[in-house]
Amino acid sequence: MTETTVGIGGAAESTDMVLNIGPQHPSTHGVLRLRLVLDGERIASAEPVVGYMHRGAEKLFEARDYRQIVMLANRHDWLSAFSNELGVVMAVERMLGMEVPERAVWMRTLLAELNRVLNHLMFLGSYPLELGGITPIFHAFREREELQAVMEEISGGRMHYMFNRVGGLKEDLPAGWLGRARAAIADVHTRMDVYDKLVHGNEIFRGRTRGVGVLSAEAVHAYGVSGPIARASGVDFDLRRDEPYLAYGELQDVLKVVTRTEGDCLARFECLLDQTHNSLDLAVACLDRMEELLPGPVNQRLPKVLKAPEGHTYAWTENPLGINGYYLVSKGEKTPYRLKLRSASYNNIQALAVLLPGQLVADMVSILGSLFFVVGDIDK
Repeated sequence: MTETTVGIGGAAESTDMVLNIGPQHPSTHGVLRLRLVLDGERIASAEPVVGYMHRGAEKLFEARDYRQIVMLANRHDWLSAFSNELGVVMAVERMLGMEVPERAVWMRTLLAELNRVLNHLMFLGSYPLELGGITPIFHAFREREELQAVMEEISGGRMHYMFNRVGGLKEDLPAGWLGRARAAIADVHTRMDVYDKLVHGNEIFRGRTRGVGVLSAEAVHAYGVSGPIARASGVDFDLRRDEPYLAYGELQDVLKVVTRTEGDCLARFECLLDQTHNSLDLAVACLDRMEELLPGPVNQRLPKVLKAPEGHTYAWTENPLGINGYYLVSKGEKTPYRLKLRSASYNNIQALAVLLPGQLVADMVSILGSLFFVVGDIDK
C-alpha cells in the first residue's frame, strides 16, 4: 500500500480572493460593479466601479436649449422624473428672476410628493424581494399603478412626465382630477399597513437587517450621503424643512423629517417607510390647499428663444433618494455654458467603501439593497 501526500501550495490559506459582483448581477439593480477582496467569508475591502451606463448627460446639456434640457434631466433617476425636472427649471427661473404662479407652485409640490411615494414604493417592494420575500413587490406595484394612473392622466407619461416648464407647468389640471387623485391617495394610504406588518414586522426580515451594515454619521458627512440613508444614521437634514422651496414653507406643520440613530439596514428601511406615510399626508394637504385656490394661470409666457442672463446659480432639491443639485453657468446664450448635475445616488454609493469591509459576504446583498440607488443616477 503506497501513501500519497497531496499539497495545496504555499500559504494558500492566507491568499485573498478577488470577487466581482456585476456589472450584470441580480442584486446590483443594473450595471453597477463591486470589486470585493474577500478574506474567507468576510469582505476585506470593497470598491464600487461605476460608469458602465454613462451617457454624458452633462455634456449633452451644453448642446440643448433650456426647453430641451428638461427632457434629458428627467432620465438619470428614472424613478424620480418629476423631481429631476424640477431642479432644472428652478435653476433657470432663478437665473431669470422669474416668479411662478401660486397655482403652479402648489401643483408642483403635490406632484413632487406623489413622485416621492412612487419612488419609495418601488424600493419598499424590491428590497424584501432581494432578501427572499416575494409577496411585497406585488403589493408595491398595485399601489404604484393606482398613483401612476393619476400621474399619467395629468401629464401623459408613466415614467418621464415632461410636465415641468420654465415658468410653471405644461397645462392646468383636467376636470375632476383633484377628486380622482384624492381617492387614489386614500386607497394607497389604507393599504400601507401591508409594509408595516408583512415586512417590517417579519422576524426573518428583521434578523437579516438589524445591526447589519451600520453607517456612522461621520461617514455620512465625509461622503456627502443624503436623503433617507443619511437620516437613518442620525443626520437630521432635509431641504424641504431647512431651506424650504415650492410650498414647503407653508407645510411645516404636516412635514415630518424622519430620522433614526441606528444607521443599519433596518433603520434605512424604516426611514423610507415612514417618509412614504408622511409624503401621502403632504399630498393630501396640497390637495386641500388647491381646492381653496381660485382659477388662474399655471405658467408664464416665454419668448420664442429663451436666453438666461450671464451668470451662475445653484438650485438643489430634496429628491426621493437624496439631494439633487444643478449648478448652472450661463454666458447669455440659449444653451447652458455648463450644467453640473449633483445626483444623490452617486455620493450615496461611495459609502460602500467603508460600509462593506468587515461584513459577511452573505450580508452584502442586504447592505447594497438598503442604499436605495438607481444606476442611471450614479453614472449620469
